[in-house]
Parts: sequence; structure tokens; C-alpha cells
Amino acid sequence: MSFIRLSGAAVQRCLSIFAVAISLTSLPVFASSSPLSLSLAKATAITLANNPQLHQFEPKNDALVGQRENSELGPQINTDIELENFAGSGNFSSTQNAELTLALSSVIELGSKRGARTMLADTKLQALEYRRQAATLDVLGSLTRDFIQALAIQEYISLAEEARDLAANTLAALENRAKQGAAPDYEVRRARAALAQAKLRLNSLRREHQRGLVKLAAYWGETAPKWTVLEGDLYQFREVVSYEELYREAQSSPAITVLASEARTRDAELALLKTQSIPDINWQLGVRQFENSDDTAFVAGLSIPLFSGTRNTGAVKAARAAQNEVVFEQASALLKMHVQLFEAYSQRAQHLAAVNAYRNTILPELSASLRATQQAYEAGRYSYIELIAVQRELLNAKQALIENAAAASLNQSTIEQLVAKPLTPRK
Repeated sequence: MSFIRLSGAAVQRCLSIFAVAISLTSLPVFASSSPLSLSLAKATAITLANNPQLHQFEPKNDALVGQRENSELGPQINTDIELENFAGSGNFSSTQNAELTLALSSVIELGSKRGARTMLADTKLQALEYRRQAATLDVLGSLTRDFIQALAIQEYISLAEEARDLAANTLAALENRAKQGAAPDYEVRRARAALAQAKLRLNSLRREHQRGLVKLAAYWGETAPKWTVLEGDLYQFREVVSYEELYREAQSSPAITVLASEARTRDAELALLKTQSIPDINWQLGVRQFENSDDTAFVAGLSIPLFSGTRNTGAVKAARAAQNEVVFEQASALLKMHVQLFEAYSQRAQHLAAVNAYRNTILPELSASLRATQQAYEAGRYSYIELIAVQRELLNAKQALIENAAAASLNQSTIEQLVAKPLTPRK
């Protein structure tokens, strides 16, 4: 099994990303050792080790490392062998008047071209590292959202089991009353239909939960998940600081840092192109032997291109345009992130307020109302329709509690992904 290799500079960032994934929705980090249960911490660790999307950066990094090694190389030295004045006509029909020249030639680079090449290679490596971090955060954020949704399905299953049991108990009571002549037959039929619908709802949710487990297993390349239960508390939330502070932290997140590194890459590309506008000097140094006199002489030469600076003008303009394009992309990304972060911040507060209202007021009141209605029904003061209405109100409220808790957790995970930092646990 291969694992993702991170550079030393990125270890701390990726540890922070890992902490974000574990902390999202305050799911327990130290889960039980049951082989049939899966915690978010365990899912995160397996994903980091096996997710194909994250491993794609390894060959890209190797390629850039090779390019950087080449960028440090100086100009190549060439060996030139030249034979003149032979196999011609007249006095030059033989090799008596031949001239043999053996020389070395190369290029003197001007304008710090090697340093510019190395700087460009370094910025490309750093940009790839930031893209790796951003991709890791995206994958773990997506994993967390799917985990929360699957965890919510588990809560819906528990609620559906409660609805099924409630419908079964109501049907049993109605059948008993019908035998005594205290309930009409059509109410028994309605109760049977209600029980059948509750069972259908439960079976549907169980299948949906299976699909959720398969979706989670795909993050680490499995097609047959061995886990049947997810571990976590959907109703624990973390403290959130002010929006202004969150926005300041989000501006240094990997999603924005990627664009900043792209801007540095464009700067390095432009710097390299400017150095290429400075012409290099070609030199040659060697020895020439004259066959007719058996004498030797040194030869030397320099070659300087003319008007080479103007030939690079178009490439420099294109590089400047690309540089400006990244600046606008970064500004656009900041605006988009601002909207996304504020929406998550506002919606989390909205859904959290609803969770508190349902848990502290609505559900206790409806539970007390159901107990009173049940007693009145058994005493013959309320009808079956009134009993079912109160039961439905309580079940709908419990479903709304799950919906709001899941929505608050999803928005909380979005906030932590955008700021690349876990929020403070509640005390």
C-alpha cells in the first residue's frame, strides 16, 4: 500500500487539515473497536492513505522535481571537430592542404537565467504543494458531508423504527377495541395501512443508508463496505467566533493560497522571459592543424545575436496578461468565498436556533400532548383521528429536529473547510 508523501513544509498544514476532518460536527475521535462501526476519524485516516485523487499528485511532484534538477544545469559544453580543404580539385584533391580544427564551444548565459529557471521550478513545486493541500481539504470536506448525511439517515431510521412501533401499538389497541365493539372497522383498516406505510418508510431508509455506506467506502477505493453502523453525535456542535474573524482566517486558507502561489508562478515566468530577452554569448576555443606545413594555431570566436530582445516582446506581453488574469481570479475567489462563508455562518446559526427550539420547547410540549391525548383516547374522550394527528405532529417535529441538526452540522463543516481550521469545542 502506498501513502501520500508530503514535503516538510506541508506536514503542519496537512496535520491541521486532518484535525479539521476529525473535528467536524464534533464526532467522537476515539470510537469503539467494533469491526462493524465506522467513525469519522477512522474514515479520514483510511481516505488519506488510499484516496486515488490524492495520490495523483505524487507523479506530478516527481516530474517537477526532475524539471528543477534540469533547471540547475549550466550550458552544455560541446566538442567541435572541423576538417577543411580536402577531397576537392587541383591542389585540394588530396589531404595535403587539409586543415583540422578541434575546438570546445558553449554559451555564456547573461541575465541570471539559471537563477530565474530555478526560481520558476521552485514556485511550481510550491504551487503543486498548495494544490495538494487544497485537494486534500476538498476530499476530506466532501467525505465529512457525506458522513453527516449518512449519520442523519441513521437518525431517520431510528425515528422510522419509532414510528413503526407506534403504528403497531396503535393497531393492536384498535384491534382490541374493535373486538369489544368500541372502534369501527374502518379505523382498524386505516391503522393497518399506516403500519404498512411505516414499514415501507423504514425499509426505504435502510436501503438509503446502505447506499450512503457504499458512497463513503468509495473514498478509499472499496466497493463492498464492511461497516454497517456510523458512530457520531449529530447534536453536538462547536463554538463559532465572529464572522469577521472567520473571514480573516479564510483568506489564508489553501483555496486562496493556491491562487497566491499561481500569482508567484506567473511572476517567476515573467522574470524568466525577461532574462531570455538578454542575448547569450556563444564562445569557441580550439586548435587548428595545417597538413601542408604541419603547423598548429589556436582559434577563438564569439557570437552575439543581434536584435534578440525584440523577438521576445510578444511572449513577455502574454506573460503579463496571464499575471493580471491571476490577480482578477484571486479577487473573484475572495468574493465567492466571502459569500459562501457568510451563507454557511448565517445558516448554521439559523438551524442551530431551530435545534435548540425543538429540543427545549417544541418536542417536550408535543410529547406531553401525546401522553395526554393517549390517556384521553384510552378513556374514550378522543377519536382515533385526533390521536393520529398528535402522533404525526410529534414525529414530524422529531424529523425536523434531525433535518436542522444535519443542516447545522453541514454548514459547520463548510466553515471549517473554508478556514482550514477546527472550531473550538463547546465546554
